[in-house]
Amino acid sequence: MSRTKTEGTSSFEPTSARSVASSKNNSDSRAYGSAGTVWIGRAAFLVCLGALAAAWQPFGLARWTAAVAGFVVALALVIVEMRLRKAEIRTVAGGALGGLAGIAAALLVALIVSRTSESDSTKSFLELGSLLAFGYIGLFLGAAKGIEISLISRQQMGGVAALDSHADSLPKLLDTSVLIDGRIADICEAHFLDGPLQVPRFVLHELQQIADSSDTLRRQRGRRGLEVLQRMQKMPHVKVEVLGEDGLPDGEVDRSLVELARKTGAKIVTNDFNLNKVAGLQGVAVLNVNQLANALRPAVLPGEAMRVFILREGKEANQGVAYLEDGTMVVVDGARRFTNRNVDITVTSVHQTPAGKMIFGRLDERADLSPAASRHAAAGRGETLS
Repeated sequence: MSRTKTEGTSSFEPTSARSVASSKNNSDSRAYGSAGTVWIGRAAFLVCLGALAAAWQPFGLARWTAAVAGFVVALALVIVEMRLRKAEIRTVAGGALGGLAGIAAALLVALIVSRTSESDSTKSFLELGSLLAFGYIGLFLGAAKGIEISLISRQQMGGVAALDSHADSLPKLLDTSVLIDGRIADICEAHFLDGPLQVPRFVLHELQQIADSSDTLRRQRGRRGLEVLQRMQKMPHVKVEVLGEDGLPDGEVDRSLVELARKTGAKIVTNDFNLNKVAGLQGVAVLNVNQLANALRPAVLPGEAMRVFILREGKEANQGVAYLEDGTMVVVDGARRFTNRNVDITVTSVHQTPAGKMIFGRLDERADLSPAASRHAAAGRGETLS
């Protein structure tokens, strides 16, 4: 879905885009200042630990050897700290609990080994080896199971209802296609979406690129998406956030959106069929606006009677095609000669396709399909028949 910018910045610049740009600059300046302070602290830690090792010379090491060893240990700790910064709190908590459980298991093994008649070297190896082994297993297994531990604790404290309310409040990531479509704003006005709605920065950037396109249709679609986003931001009951997350280096918006959803546990709101399939295969929850629209269409059962307006000829012989008010296609056998007329039909079958429902029917033999009756029905619709 990545696109290149083909012309200069358009004169159309929504208020939301300007506010996003200004807030981004402020947050970037604060982030740069905070990052500078962190790196100064890390450098001081490296120097201090190296100086302490050089001054005390542990394990009988020479002064410069001890200084290098202390610097290497400090560097390893800084790398671990940087990795932990990117981890979720549930992962860190799970790893800490797992590490403590592993140390406790290692202490039990050491207690048993100390009562054996093995040599001191064998005992030392078993004790230290069990400490490393159980500590390693507990740390990484606890980090991997941290999310499950969190869910279990929520169930114990609040029950299944609390877990369901947490799932309802999960953030929803908005795709470019759903903003251009515009129906998401009507859904929000009807209070059918809960939890914060989030627009990643790479999605907003793609939307602006479409709005700046040289193609008239694409430019209108992009501007419509920005207007829909601005309309949603003005709704008092809807929380709309613009995330400062950068996309993947290859610029693929769909992949970046799926990776961000996997990282944060958010759901994706889209009407893109392919994105829906890809996200589902990777275990990401998707709210598809098209599926919602199909589910809200009135149910039609075989044998029901309805009156439709035959708009055009069908693909097969003697078929006529009509459409319901919600856009559902109705294929009527034997209705080709009644094009541009209202006819009564009986539903024979209903088929669900990826694009929506299709209704098949046949002419109702009891209906009055004379030309005079058809002209009367068409006149009631304000239409003229040749």
